[in-house]
Amino acid sequence: MIDALSLPFMQRALVAGVLVGLLASYYGVFVVQRRLSFLGIGLSHAAFGGVALGLLLQVNPMWVAVPFTVAVALGINWITVRGNVTGDTAIGVLFAVAVALGIVFLSLRQTYTADAFAYLFGSILAVRPADVWVMGAVALASLGTAPLWGRWAYATFDRDLARADRVPVTRDDYVLVTLLAITVVAAVKVVGIILAAAFLVIPAATARLLVRTFSAMTGVAMGIGVLTAVGGLLASYGLDVPSGATIILGQALLFFIALIGTGR
Repeated sequence: MIDALSLPFMQRALVAGVLVGLLASYYGVFVVQRRLSFLGIGLSHAAFGGVALGLLLQVNPMWVAVPFTVAVALGINWITVRGNVTGDTAIGVLFAVAVALGIVFLSLRQTYTADAFAYLFGSILAVRPADVWVMGAVALASLGTAPLWGRWAYATFDRDLARADRVPVTRDDYVLVTLLAITVVAAVKVVGIILAAAFLVIPAATARLLVRTFSAMTGVAMGIGVLTAVGGLLASYGLDVPSGATIILGQALLFFIALIGTGR
């Protein structure tokens, strides 16, 4: 196992796992606390459309999936803010459109490719240097928005009071969903489109069972995200099983242990 860590692709996989574990868990606490789990599912499926377009254009799918998924996320938020339809309806409509576009884009390819399946089920061992740079850029952007954490938390628990205190809730929501969309795309590369939403939800849900304050929930969720990403990667390499599924199963195991242990 130690010898495996000297391999460049394993090193990139570890870096990617740690970055996605930190990012997905950091934003996941807002997803869980705001009861937006369906948004994570919608964005992860919407990323399929961007991945398919990237494959059609024969460019790195990550570079196309990021703006594509961000556009879907902003569209969902815009429709929700207008108040004409509920948030879950907006998510259902736009992610269905994105998936349908993805199917059309793939059908337009003249040659068969297995890359689409790699993005559906995840392939952390196939992470490219460019993918790591994307994840690193998102991590830096997240550090830059650290001052917004308090406002996001305030609006999470009482949006009306936050607005009364002149917190720009709507503008902050656009920033949050943008970063969330980029994080989902990064998670897609690690655990796949099908399981990316779980990376957002399970560590945060586990942390919510274990601690009482929102700040502690954020820290514990990030710790769980990193621990399971690294542990799942190493376990999958040793057992020769899919890495994305192993990571999520590790997170689920910790969730059920916490659920039984806390009696909630």
